[in-house]
Amino acid sequence: MAGRRHPPNAQLRSVRELDLQMSRSEFAKFVVDTGASMGENVGCTARLVAAWEDGDVTLPRAVYRRILTQISGRAMSELGFTATPAPATATTSHLSQASVDRRDFLLDGAGAALALLPLPAERTGRIGAADVRTVSRTVTAIYAHDTEHGSAQLRRSASTAMHTAYQWLQDGSYTERTGRQLRIATGHLSVAAGWLSFDSGRPADARSLYGEALAAARIADDLALEGHAFGCLSLVAKASGRPREAVAAAQGAQSAVRTYGSARMLALMAMREAGGWALLGDADATDRAIVRAHHLYAQGPAEADPDWLTFFTPAELAGLEALARADLDQHERAAAGAEQAVLLHGDQFARNRALYLGDVAIQHAVRSRPEPEAAAEAAHRVLSYLPDVRSDRLLRQLHNVAGALQRHTAVPAVADWLDAYRTTTASS
Repeated sequence: MAGRRHPPNAQLRSVRELDLQMSRSEFAKFVVDTGASMGENVGCTARLVAAWEDGDVTLPRAVYRRILTQISGRAMSELGFTATPAPATATTSHLSQASVDRRDFLLDGAGAALALLPLPAERTGRIGAADVRTVSRTVTAIYAHDTEHGSAQLRRSASTAMHTAYQWLQDGSYTERTGRQLRIATGHLSVAAGWLSFDSGRPADARSLYGEALAAARIADDLALEGHAFGCLSLVAKASGRPREAVAAAQGAQSAVRTYGSARMLALMAMREAGGWALLGDADATDRAIVRAHHLYAQGPAEADPDWLTFFTPAELAGLEALARADLDQHERAAAGAEQAVLLHGDQFARNRALYLGDVAIQHAVRSRPEPEAAAEAAHRVLSYLPDVRSDRLLRQLHNVAGALQRHTAVPAVADWLDAYRTTTASS
């Protein structure tokens, strides 16, 4: 099978489905809860479980090995993983513990993403379902890496993989059905590559990639991909200061997926619309869109929910509302909402936690009755995410935090943070 490095992990899937009778999301939560009971803080998601079961990760990193053994009572080899890590070189034995952790990390979901990208350009024979799955696994691996570590390491590789997939579409041999599936998968890969460009501070590249995904959706007549692409275009438009375009794109997304069967996807697009209205300064329209989003979200998950939507948790719902409140200069409500988002995220989605902590700091600094000590405390917590989270958006957020705190330099805690910020970003 082209592009496949390892076979699926049937043993682990059997434990999850037959022994524990859990969905991937339920199993991910079980891993997190078990880890917490062992004193281990992990951010396992359904995407990471998929990477384990699809064979994209041949051996989880050490903390997950301990948790999985605790859950199942089985060794890694009995769970379908490689029995031992790759042997260390003589030089490795002298590295710091941090370096060992980074090596372990490369065996986890992030390493799977880097190993999967780019897709093999040399492709012989007829393209089939296995090749479509390879593209889809690449998308899953990108998101699994991005949510915890940001975009910096993957953007160029993802772009190369996307161009390879388009080359398969242009020059490959396949049936009509496989061609449609490959186009949809390539469209989702274009969305993922666009997201990495957006997170890396390249909105023009992101806009172009989202446009390609929208074209793929229209050609393949795939409403879910069309809605996803429109929603991402709304996000880029808002970030680029084009609120009317943001509203229109979000409304286009809702129109595309209105009958798709995913209330939570509709809820996300309603929140995208709210963000556009807030940037326009229309509080009434913002409130209507936010209320609609909450009502839709309350309908619960559905079978039609796409895999990429797993990031849209109650924490993210609260965080997106906080961003809208901030654009309306409702700073107290924005600070409370961002704090709620950080709390609800728990130990998952490190990059998003860091971004919302930055929002907490900014809102405490600029509210009508500023709380500079609270702002500095939140800002210190943001710095702790560097360098593990590598995201241009996070660096810009830190710059914004520094700007908001400049007015409070007479407060010792703020002055200390500004010194730490300059030192940390200079060394980074």
